[in-house]
Amino acid sequence: MPWFKNKTDPLTAQSRALNEQIAALESQIKKLDSQIQRHPGPKLRSTTLPPGAAVPRAEEPAPAPAPRPAVSEPVFEEVHPPSLQAPEPPPSAELYNEFGVRRFDLPALWNRCRNYLHGPDTANPRLVSYLSAGGGLNSLRPIRYEKRIARKRFLGLATLLFVILFLMLWHYYRN
Repeated sequence: MPWFKNKTDPLTAQSRALNEQIAALESQIKKLDSQIQRHPGPKLRSTTLPPGAAVPRAEEPAPAPAPRPAVSEPVFEEVHPPSLQAPEPPPSAELYNEFGVRRFDLPALWNRCRNYLHGPDTANPRLVSYLSAGGGLNSLRPIRYEKRIARKRFLGLATLLFVILFLMLWHYYRN
């Protein structure tokens, strides 16, 4: 068991393996390119025809070209532009009372507050879980370490506030 040997970095090993694969693919591309240049294949041409054209056969006389269709005038349709204001939805009986005043909707308010404080969902949850677990990237601190620091800071400030409050009350009752 070597004690004084450095651990290999997995990112460096992975990049080395990828570079080897790239080099192998580049050599294969050069080899195939040289084969193509040495033995060029038969020259091919397109056998497609423009739409509407027909290939004349040797036995049949060539048909006369079809006359071009006459250009007709464009047809205009009457377009009714949509109104700029959306139609008012009819008030539902659940949201308004008998006087036409909107009722207070406590569950909707709670959901709006919760969604506002929660924030949007992540686009890549696997990356978030990888980074929160530490992820093996040496440049990033894991989130649990940051949470521990924030927890200690909060407890220290709460203790300091409690001590100051205790000293103020002790000074007040002593005098």
